[in-house]
Amino acid sequence: MKIRKEDYKKGYLILVNYNHFYTQIPENISVFSPNFPNIKLENEALINLKKALQEISAKDCIIPISGYRTEKEQRKLYHTSLKENGKDYTKKFVAKPSTSEHQTGLAIDLGKNIENFDFICPSFPNYGIFKKFREIAPEYGFIERYTEEKKNITKIAKEEWHFRYVSYPHSKIMTELHFCLEEYIEYLHEFSYPTNPLKKYGYKIFFLPLQEEIELDLKQNDCISGNNKDGFILTIKEEENAT
Repeated sequence: MKIRKEDYKKGYLILVNYNHFYTQIPENISVFSPNFPNIKLENEALINLKKALQEISAKDCIIPISGYRTEKEQRKLYHTSLKENGKDYTKKFVAKPSTSEHQTGLAIDLGKNIENFDFICPSFPNYGIFKKFREIAPEYGFIERYTEEKKNITKIAKEEWHFRYVSYPHSKIMTELHFCLEEYIEYLHEFSYPTNPLKKYGYKIFFLPLQEEIELDLKQNDCISGNNKDGFILTIKEEENAT
């Protein structure tokens, strides 16, 4: 399999923030359900989100508030918030166009099913069914992206409703190490391909720096993701009988 240099902007581990823009149009975007025709998410992320919600029997208690947004939609949301909520509020909770994870199709805002919910800051408390979702989300590839303790790094205020799909086992490792995505991307630089893997949960994980072209022999359960910064992250499923 050949990996092109420009592919570093693609994959489940791309970093999108105030310093790392996303200007692509994502592939494989699907509608959440007939009841929520305007909510869309990347296919694999959507499948795993539904599995997580089903495991905790969320039913109608948790609803999707916002998923994939085009650059145009993000721009409109940003400028509308500036007008209606002011600069300080918007800076905390609404990313500028091309710096929002929602444009990747890998981010979902979830909310408590109540009337007249707040689209920008929906309620997603830390008890009951909502707490259960937080606890199992990493098993299905999701992380709570913006927390109070990491806001100085992410430059986004706590968003208890915003979950990002990064895929398993990365979601589990990040949660275990209490890393936000920015920290995790830096941490993985320590594990250079092909001799120094990070071994966790039955996987070997490597960092590969940007090159004009990379040729890899990937098996069915292996995957590679760009980080939208300076390279790629290779995730290899270890064989069960490996010693």
